[in-house]
Amino acid sequence: MSKVDTKVELFGTTFNSPIFLCPIGGQVGFDINGDGQGEVAAAAAAKVGNHLQILSTHASRSLKDVNAARGQPVWFQLYATSSFEIAKTLVKNAENAGCPVVAITVDRTAGRNQETLYRLQKTDTRHCADCHDNKPPRPSFENIDTKGVNMLSPNLTWDTIRRLRDSTKMKVLLKGIVTAEDAKLCVQNGVDGFIVSNHGGRAEDTGRSTIDALPEILAAVNGKIPVLVDSGFRRGTDVLKALAMGAKACGIGRPYIWGLGAFGQKGVERVLEIMRTELEVDMAQCGMSSLSKITPALIRRA
Repeated sequence: MSKVDTKVELFGTTFNSPIFLCPIGGQVGFDINGDGQGEVAAAAAAKVGNHLQILSTHASRSLKDVNAARGQPVWFQLYATSSFEIAKTLVKNAENAGCPVVAITVDRTAGRNQETLYRLQKTDTRHCADCHDNKPPRPSFENIDTKGVNMLSPNLTWDTIRRLRDSTKMKVLLKGIVTAEDAKLCVQNGVDGFIVSNHGGRAEDTGRSTIDALPEILAAVNGKIPVLVDSGFRRGTDVLKALAMGAKACGIGRPYIWGLGAFGQKGVERVLEIMRTELEVDMAQCGMSSLSKITPALIRRA
């Protein structure tokens, strides 16, 4: 176990690690103690360890800037909105920027009751304007008229997915699958893969964890398309469990945003370094010299 290989190939691109950066919007608003670069700082950090980065539709930096900082095109996450034409335009813009994959979010089609946020706002005496204007720019929507358009996707259907798939050469993934039934529908409807995700628990907090749902989802897919996973992953051991079940890659959100908020780019680099090191140590400890050696026999339910 003197050498552990964590390389993974995803849709024609090889990354040095199966740990990827999930899409999170408005990162300039988090990066108050760094250099204010937000998604660009995260991209530069992802470049250091050659990690996949997925850029949010609601990013505060442009695809062009993020791709330049990453050194290669990132993946694009799509909030399809209530307008197919806007969704198609966003997809085309991502394709023109060189993005190889679009991940369409399907688990935030309606609003949510953010009662914790509203409760804490009443006790928070700080002024948002001291750090930022609380309205981060959304370069994805530059020169796009969104007046009267629901920025969520309440009218999303499988037909919408098929039409978007037919409008682009990019690989099309769905983000937000949490059941075996929907996993089967993904295969039937010809998507190229999907991300098992519960939106980090922000859309609703009464469902199962993704790590709990993952086995039945992978069984339903039976290797027909790649399955990625996110939501709640904090340590290298968490990643190893997901890989052992059969996931191709594992995404993190809050951990790297905490790093970004504390130390900017260097904070994201350090978070990724910690998780990479943990995964490598865990694999070596279990006698797994490469990702291909990891099997379900490695884990069992408590």
